Amino acid sequence: MNYEFDFKAVLDYWPLFVEGAWVTLKLAFFATVLGFVVGTLCAIARTSGPAWLRNLVAAYVELVRNTPLLIQSYFLIFGMASIGMKLPILVGATIALVVNIGAYTTEIMRAGIDSIQRGQLEAAECLGLSRLQVYLHVVLRPAMERVYPALASQYVLLMLASSILSSVGVEELFGISNRVQSDTFRNFEVFVTLGIVYLALSLLMRAGFWLLNLVLFTRRRKLGTPI
Repeated sequence: MNYEFDFKAVLDYWPLFVEGAWVTLKLAFFATVLGFVVGTLCAIARTSGPAWLRNLVAAYVELVRNTPLLIQSYFLIFGMASIGMKLPILVGATIALVVNIGAYTTEIMRAGIDSIQRGQLEAAECLGLSRLQVYLHVVLRPAMERVYPALASQYVLLMLASSILSSVGVEELFGISNRVQSDTFRNFEVFVTLGIVYLALSLLMRAGFWLLNLVLFTRRRKLGTPI
């Protein structure tokens, strides 16, 4: 075996890796924010909504959780385009990620909401809090605090799963690496570099969620509970 490693040939493409990493982070950011909103609203609907709405949300969750992200991406990007609903590739990719992570967020937040004791809700009602105030301060905030580690881990996994979107033409980190690989024919060096960059992005996201945890949950900070 006379293979000679040449990382310099790969690292010469560092501007492309930076560009791909930036696209990956943008996709992860918008999908995380919008996915959390969608998932939280669906969790509320599934725990407190009418029967038809609970069934509709349950069907959405089961459909998404039991089909691959790649198939969902093909449907939302190419399938919708075939019936005349053409979207920019990054918009379609973001929607696919939001639809996917929204289903998982729904189940995580539902578990947090179900953990709130009925007595706390009754106490809030006795204090004269409105329904919106009860949900914001007595239900959603404590529920999110309890499931925050699971949410943070799920969103990091979402960022890593975004590599699948290279299959539908998104020029994110993995898609960029395919270009570099075809130009340099340095498969091993490309994938080692790619793994290091993904590891750095994962650690960056975990650090961001840790800082957000310090801002949102002062009680968790006082108790020293990790993410």
